[in-house]
Amino acid sequence: MTKKSTGSNRVNIRDIANVAGLSISTVSRVLNGKADQYRIGKKSQDRVKKIANEMNYVPNQFAANLKSGKSKTIALMVPSLNNPFFAEIASRVNSEIRKYGYVTIIVDSNEDQEIEKKELSQLLSRNIEGLIIVPCGNQKDHINILHEKGIPIVCLDRYFKELKIPYVSTDNYKGAYLATKYLLDLGHRHIACIQGIKESNTNKLRVSGFKYALQEADIKNSILIGDDFTTKNGYVQTKVLLKHEKRPTAVLALSNTIAMGCMKALKETNICVPRDISLITFDDHPYLEFLATPLTCVEQPVKRISKLAVKFIFSILTGKKIKQDQILLMPTMKTRLSVRKLN
Repeated sequence: MTKKSTGSNRVNIRDIANVAGLSISTVSRVLNGKADQYRIGKKSQDRVKKIANEMNYVPNQFAANLKSGKSKTIALMVPSLNNPFFAEIASRVNSEIRKYGYVTIIVDSNEDQEIEKKELSQLLSRNIEGLIIVPCGNQKDHINILHEKGIPIVCLDRYFKELKIPYVSTDNYKGAYLATKYLLDLGHRHIACIQGIKESNTNKLRVSGFKYALQEADIKNSILIGDDFTTKNGYVQTKVLLKHEKRPTAVLALSNTIAMGCMKALKETNICVPRDISLITFDDHPYLEFLATPLTCVEQPVKRISKLAVKFIFSILTGKKIKQDQILLMPTMKTRLSVRKLN
């Protein structure tokens, strides 16, 4: 009976060779898919594979990586895995990378640029083959230096237009414009926007879209508050809004985490959505449909964004030319029950 591997007694090629009565080089060639190249007989191949299976042989990937000089690893850095949007991005990117036979190292920068810089340095020491990153701020030199060194990099969601680094994102300007225009078309004139991190380019673009829609409607005074893509920010800023002498009739939250905080604050104050205040959020998520009042939202094409980002990174790795490597995808409005028409 052949022995099986355990955590402390890992089966190696030598063990299989001893049981099979074959040389180590023969077993190695069979297990590495080179049997036909070295004209190893079918009977010997079947014997090696059968014994390896019985012994629960697991290839030493680290040793294989050292030999090939490749880690078969892509790093994904996101600003916060607590944010459902980035959690979904991480899940989809990981699934796509797996299709290429690679593994993903997922890192959370916690919306902190110093953590981002430190984690990037540590990732390089792991010999990653590529990096997909959602930058957490407006500093870009540390990312550009890696790009100039030849590290394959793709920016996802947030990006630096002035750099020659491929990116895939949503047209955030258009998304916020569509949401604001939707509120305006339903008669709302006193609209508040709760924004996220002011320095991030996604936030800047969303704020610009919001302001331009108001400008088109000849509304000169806009309410813009907030400074973080968190539930706490949504909660605190909504409490502030409710103290205004003239309460807004509608709120545009620039992320679904902000919207959750907003809804908590409204519920505590016995203010009903949409009877008392209408609410639109940026980013869709399955749970939005199952809330007591399902939220109208700006939906980003997360699946396509993730797929394109992974396609870009492997195009760079394999030397394939990308026709267009800086892409903005169109968002769509998903209307539910959180907005009412004003007379």
